[in-house]
Amino acid sequence: MIFEKMEQYDYEQLIFCHDETSGLKAIICIHDTTLGPALGGCRMWKYDTEEEAIEDVLRLAKGMTYKNAAAGLNLGGGKTVVIGDAEKDKSEAFFRALGRYVNSLGGRYITAEDVGTTVNDMDTIYQETPYVCGISESYGSGGNPSPMTAYGVYMAMKRTAKEAFGDDSLEGRTIAVQGVGNVSYNLCRHLHEEGAKLIVTDINDDSVERAVNDFGAEAVGIEDIYSVEADIFAPCALGGILNDETIPELKVKAVCGSANNQLLDSDKHGSQLEERGIVYAPDYVVNCGGVINVADELQGYDAERAKSKVKEIYNQMDKIFSIAKRDGVTPTVAADRLAEERIDSMMRVRSTFSLNEVTTLNRR
Repeated sequence: MIFEKMEQYDYEQLIFCHDETSGLKAIICIHDTTLGPALGGCRMWKYDTEEEAIEDVLRLAKGMTYKNAAAGLNLGGGKTVVIGDAEKDKSEAFFRALGRYVNSLGGRYITAEDVGTTVNDMDTIYQETPYVCGISESYGSGGNPSPMTAYGVYMAMKRTAKEAFGDDSLEGRTIAVQGVGNVSYNLCRHLHEEGAKLIVTDINDDSVERAVNDFGAEAVGIEDIYSVEADIFAPCALGGILNDETIPELKVKAVCGSANNQLLDSDKHGSQLEERGIVYAPDYVVNCGGVINVADELQGYDAERAKSKVKEIYNQMDKIFSIAKRDGVTPTVAADRLAEERIDSMMRVRSTFSLNEVTTLNRR
């Protein structure tokens, strides 16, 4: 059953990690290393069954392959899931054991922070392996990735605005922002500085108040954000919020935000947005500034270099919209094709080198 799933989407490796002393139970999945070593975070979750954990790590690893490829990174996709309670089961031995498993892969997989894990956890893993990103700034990392993620969303939004309105200026545009957490607060700052009008909502009243006070934003109710008159809707909170109920309420020309998995059904609801004339910016490209920033640590972190790479999200979005027009598909499908075409191109380059190597060997 597991090999059938791996064969379906051409996974490379699934590694089960167990350490009796620390109680570690983890699964590392490497989906594809065509573009380079697999990079993907370490998620810690109380999975009900081992099968659920396997399903999750397979899904997440494949998602990272597409995200890294579409972001223009020379990295493949992988992921780690740790079965356990993030509040109770952590220890130094726990993450050092995991670090040794990561190190045993010899650089084929690089881990990072994710749901249920912290910078401190990554620092512990770093004691055992250099193949980890998102460590403390004292070790040479970029620190909190939220500002870079927000800058990437801002760049994606400008290109999305050009697609929807003919130019990329956000001055005078009304942006409805759902969720005002760390990433979207920084996004609001960029938008405010360019002269955009902000409408915000959040389940946290303090977050809303901060946006109102700092950026002159208008606050609305949680459910009201879908039906406000605006130019762009920016989902920056939960996933699955673009669905049969909410899409008909939208009164915008574009959707571009930092939340993951915004479309409840990527094919169905991506098509519904297009039918309504709403330009959709694929979320896993929009929010890839964080992984771009983290990946820069692999070269010795440089903030200006990282920001320059994140700025390229504008051009990646340009490619996506061009593919969508070329192939007559939604931007969501176009984003997948951008990733697949890049991987396929490099796979063929690799095959050429392999042929040359065989030829050289035969001559000997």
